[in-house]
Amino acid sequence: MKKTQTKIALGTKLRLEIKRMGINGEGLAYYHKTIVFIPQALPGEIVDCSITAINPKFYRAQLLKIIRTSKMRNPNPPQLFGQVGGLELAHLRYPQQLKYKRLMVAESLRHFRPEGYRNYLIKPTIKAQHHWHYRNKAQFQLRKINGQLVCGLYQTGTTKVVDSLAIPTQRPLTLHILKTLLPIIAKLDIPIFNSQEHSGIIKTLVVRESSVAPQAQLTFITNSRKLPHKSQLIAAINQQLPQVISIAQNFNPQNEGPIWGETTTILWGQDYLMEKIGNKTFQVSPAAFLQLNPEQTVKLYQVAQQALDLQPTDIVVDAYAGVGTIGISIADKVKQVLGGEIIPAAVKDANLNVQQNHLHNIHYQVGAIEDLYPQWLSQEIQPTALIVDPPRSGLEKKFINFINQSQPAKMVYISCNPSTLARDLQLLTPTYQVKWLQPLDMFPQTPHVEVVVKLSKK
Repeated sequence: MKKTQTKIALGTKLRLEIKRMGINGEGLAYYHKTIVFIPQALPGEIVDCSITAINPKFYRAQLLKIIRTSKMRNPNPPQLFGQVGGLELAHLRYPQQLKYKRLMVAESLRHFRPEGYRNYLIKPTIKAQHHWHYRNKAQFQLRKINGQLVCGLYQTGTTKVVDSLAIPTQRPLTLHILKTLLPIIAKLDIPIFNSQEHSGIIKTLVVRESSVAPQAQLTFITNSRKLPHKSQLIAAINQQLPQVISIAQNFNPQNEGPIWGETTTILWGQDYLMEKIGNKTFQVSPAAFLQLNPEQTVKLYQVAQQALDLQPTDIVVDAYAGVGTIGISIADKVKQVLGGEIIPAAVKDANLNVQQNHLHNIHYQVGAIEDLYPQWLSQEIQPTALIVDPPRSGLEKKFINFINQSQPAKMVYISCNPSTLARDLQLLTPTYQVKWLQPLDMFPQTPHVEVVVKLSKK
């Protein structure tokens, strides 16, 4: 490997054949047995590329020219393709995107090799009815560049903001609100955040729209607790954007890290946005997590319910519960639901949504699930079914140990990261048998895939 490294330099131009795709949607080729990652290239293509990064185990390269084009290629990707995130697979035709996502699940299993993985049933990916205009939430940065307001996403691999108000994965109302806001902010001359000087006020604009009605929630994420010309700003939004029913401010003085700070204040309007999933309604506060694709969320929960084969006698634990959407969706089919979530605001929303849906057999608590779960066991509660929907980092090992000790008969693992899913299955499969895995396309045009896994106690 070290000899190979001395033969290549940054900027070296190569002609390579793409063999397969990587987990981030890039093309994979080989140069002297070293992997070369080439974004925007597809399997079967022969491309000219230029080396942009050298690592002891791999190279990265920029696509310069396609010599032989794949039939899988979408000839008309959107203009923002290759500039910002959220469009990494826009050059791949949609049927092939679905196959790619199923393949990524299989690749993760082959890498981590959980017990019996060669015999797992991986079902075909459930497609999205709408491949475009599906995201019900926009979280766009606001900057002033050469005297002009620019609202959008970061350019891939940088902190430069690119005008993304034409991105075709967002629902139209979210973009309409952002486009209308810019001249209002400009006219009022509200200071815009400057990351280099750590000055200015408005950093990020967040719009979430409801699938129930043409209504939206607007949040200004600011570098200061002050928001100049607040009353004029609210009045202009009221006049020009009647769809906005809630205006909030989130204070986040940090230059790096999470986009949201800890403090959110409602400046005007309603505290919650109404959303509906299946036959249940949910009140969602500005900072709450909610799936970004309402149509696919309904399908996801249907698959999870089928996997659990719910009975009226079941006691279900809803782990990593968020605002309670999954547990509330199943509560009227079981004896009891216990939910845990580490974010207090989410638990407040979850219990409010329990009341909203007139349920009496479900309760959510604040805390890490690896701490709450043994407490419930010590109270002689015997869960018969378990739903886990963890963040991308997967399950805490301590929690997996408690699962293997208590052994609820039925388990569903909802994953947004096939790699950590496969890693966790290594630890669960001594106790549980994997019945099937169901990939679902929650985010068309991106490499991300949701997976529902049905597990049964051996």
